[in-house]
Amino acid sequence: MRYLGRVMKNRLPLSLCVVFAFVFVSISMLCVGVQAQAPVPDSPAIEAQAHALLSKLTLEQKIELLGGITGMYTRPMPAIDLPQFKMSDASVGVRTWGPTTAYASGASLAASWDTELARKVGEALGRDARARSVNFLLGPGVNIARSPLNGRNFEYLSEDPYLNSVLVVPFIEGVQSEGVVATVKHYALNDQEYNRHNGSSDADERTMREIYLPSFEAAVTKAHVDAVMNSYNLVNGVHATQNEFLNLKVLKSEWGFMGVLMSDWDATYDAVAACNNGLDLEMPSPKFMNARNLLPTVQAGQVKESTIDDHVLRLLRTELRYGFTTRPQFDPDDSTYSVVDRPLALREALESITLLKNQGKLLPLDPAKVKNIAVIGPDAYPAVTGGGGSSHAQAFQPVSILTGIANLLGPSAHVFYSPFMPSDDAQKKAVAQADVAIVAVGFDAKTEGEGHDRTFTLPAGQDALVEQVVAANPRTIVLLTGGGGMDVSRWLDKVPALLHLYYPGQEGGRAVAQILFGRHDPEGKLPVTFDRSWDDNPSAKWYYGDPKDNTTLHTPGPNGKPLDYTIEHIKYGDKLMVGYRYWTTTGKHPLYPFGYGLSYTTFKFSNLQAPASAASGSTVSVSFDVTNTGAVAGADVAQLYVSDPSAHVDRPERELKGFEKVSLAPGETRHVTLTLDARAFSYWSEAAHKWTIDPGKFVLRAGDSSENTPLDAEIELH
Repeated sequence: MRYLGRVMKNRLPLSLCVVFAFVFVSISMLCVGVQAQAPVPDSPAIEAQAHALLSKLTLEQKIELLGGITGMYTRPMPAIDLPQFKMSDASVGVRTWGPTTAYASGASLAASWDTELARKVGEALGRDARARSVNFLLGPGVNIARSPLNGRNFEYLSEDPYLNSVLVVPFIEGVQSEGVVATVKHYALNDQEYNRHNGSSDADERTMREIYLPSFEAAVTKAHVDAVMNSYNLVNGVHATQNEFLNLKVLKSEWGFMGVLMSDWDATYDAVAACNNGLDLEMPSPKFMNARNLLPTVQAGQVKESTIDDHVLRLLRTELRYGFTTRPQFDPDDSTYSVVDRPLALREALESITLLKNQGKLLPLDPAKVKNIAVIGPDAYPAVTGGGGSSHAQAFQPVSILTGIANLLGPSAHVFYSPFMPSDDAQKKAVAQADVAIVAVGFDAKTEGEGHDRTFTLPAGQDALVEQVVAANPRTIVLLTGGGGMDVSRWLDKVPALLHLYYPGQEGGRAVAQILFGRHDPEGKLPVTFDRSWDDNPSAKWYYGDPKDNTTLHTPGPNGKPLDYTIEHIKYGDKLMVGYRYWTTTGKHPLYPFGYGLSYTTFKFSNLQAPASAASGSTVSVSFDVTNTGAVAGADVAQLYVSDPSAHVDRPERELKGFEKVSLAPGETRHVTLTLDARAFSYWSEAAHKWTIDPGKFVLRAGDSSENTPLDAEIELH
């Protein structure tokens, strides 16, 4: 359309305008009905085609393809008729190219514990990408929520590698089924935003293998993700983009990754080291991996041309597998403003919102009895759909908490709103006399996001606000927005009801209203542990480095002039004791445990069935019943934990190894069967350098949180 506009502005002859119009309409007609093309498997034909294209390139042209262009594109190569391909940030929406559908956060998806929902969200993001001609979706993020301070926890999923792994597979499969490359990130151990360019995550191999790498492993080996993004940080003193252990030994060799390994934006620090240690694509531009830096090193034998060939072939192979060179990526059958996906965005919010406290059964509210309601707080209006940074998606029509409540109640109710506790006597009176007061506090895109960590305490003034409201009206419900746990100690014992919203996306206000007024049972379960205080968090003492451990890193800068970096070493001294693993092993209790979430109904677990013994390495089936013993329909998450008391090494007291979400009518019973493979019983042996099972007694525990496992059985592996 821009091109036609220029034609008309320049007043070209009418006949030529008709020709241009005909060409434009013809191209548009060719685009109609473009079907999603899932990637085809690698084949000899694709391999031959990729090598044929490679053979037409000079060394300089090959090097050119190793860097991006114009911020969000791969570089075109006219010599082989290769166009540029488009990328977009996409943790909660296809956000780079204007307004979009804003889905709930990654933490919200994890709180749903719903694999089918994960696939649906992935498919929707794929369609949103195709509607914007996007080839590479820069998501999902799967880093571990080691600490609630990490500014990007809301983008990621949970504190548990198994939960992350199970959810990321259908998500990626959903994206890629729509003909869009998913990019799993940030590889690896990018578990804080503080000093992310110069912080080294120092962890032993067992800790990495058992906690921080399984999500990426599942993305590669099970979901067959076609792009991986390296992280900014160093791992054991080496930047991720040039880390031989991560990129060559584990990712490309052990896991057999055949796709594109790209840098995060400006996360490359050394041309030769990055090129030799697995980085295929430097984004957003080739500041390091360019001809000026690499040509002399090839001539000097520091970098082999075959290494550069491998990087280029990975790019070409991926683009050919998706048909990017033979079909338009734009699909006019997918709406830019996707009305069809609004119910999905609502569903994700509804399934994730977690009820943490409901003293005296204040909830659900009865709309027939609530005629005056006070809605207070900075997060009540406008809508807070997501955290800040490269994931923040601008929704077309986000629904705030205030709007959602007012729309549900309709004109017969009176809704008073203020972002703070009013000082006017009449307005304070309005809060006190309201049938119920709702306080929406927590974080937002300014206080929680990329590039900085957040506080464990609520932003300034919010604790006092909650205290003021509950002092005026004891029927106060607090709504928390944020990527994970936060300090609620000042007022929790005074507040009868508490819900955690995470970041609920564009339909969050509608979902909150439906849950508050009983239109939908709260079914979210915590994907992270809620600590009582920051000092209680098992990573607290290890989260920041000690200045005396700082080292200096000497690297060649982008212009060849040496640069020195001061590296802060963050020691992962908490090792395997992340989140609930610490609490269940020590026997201590957090404020709210992993997997916890209340409902408007109740559930019972019974009839656990498991074999008394099995061969080590075999598959074990475990089954039990879940019954809705209450009066309303609801959903619970059946969780299965494995303990290994006879292990030859120290292991966490229990680890999540299976789960299934079950929706039940009142009185309904579902028989759940979960399958445990060899990995469910294994630990990483640093002595043997492999996954290992120590024969002996294991304990299976079933329930609906890490601390509520009423069923248990022993099994002997031999």
